[in-house]
Amino acid sequence: MSAVTEHLEQRGSAFELLPHRQAYTSTDEARALGIDAGEVLKTLAVRTGPGYVLVVIPASRRVDLHLVREALGDHQARLAGEEELGRDFAGYQLGALPPLGALLGSQVYVDPAVLEHDLVVFAAGAQTESVRMGTRELFASEQVTAVPLVKQAERGSDDPISRRRAAQQDLAGGGHPAS
Repeated sequence: MSAVTEHLEQRGSAFELLPHRQAYTSTDEARALGIDAGEVLKTLAVRTGPGYVLVVIPASRRVDLHLVREALGDHQARLAGEEELGRDFAGYQLGALPPLGALLGSQVYVDPAVLEHDLVVFAAGAQTESVRMGTRELFASEQVTAVPLVKQAERGSDDPISRRRAAQQDLAGGGHPAS
C-alpha cells in the first residue's frame, strides 16, 4: 500500500486504484489508462519563499506561471526542479505527485476547470499507479484555493490543438472551418 492510498483509506475516502504501464507525465498517464487528458490531474510543485504549494490543473492544459504568481502574491514563485522534487518529495516518483496537500504538507491551488469534473484521476505517487475518485471527495478534506491557473488558448494561435478545437466548435455551431 502506498502512502497515497493509505492516506485516502485513513480519511475514509472511496477510490479506485488503477495500475497502468509506466507514465512519466500526466498526459502519458491518460494515454496509458485510455481516458481523456482533461479527466487526469496534473499536480505541480511550485517553490515559494517559505516552501512549496501544489498547483492542480487538468493534464490537457498548460500552467500559466503569471497567474500562479499572482494567485500566490509571490512574483519569485517558480516550478520546482527535478533535484528539488527528488530531495523534498523523496517518497514520490518524478511526475507522480498526488494533489493531496494534507499528505504533502502544502497548500493546494486548483484551477476551476478541475472542479467541473465529477470524477478525476491522479498519480498515486508512482509512475505505474493512479487513483480515480470523486472530485468533491478528493478536495473535501483539503484547504483548497480555486483560482484560474492555466493558459487560455487564443483563437488563431499557433497551437494546433487549439486550432483544431476552434474548427470543431465552428462546425458544431453550423459554421465552416477557416481555410
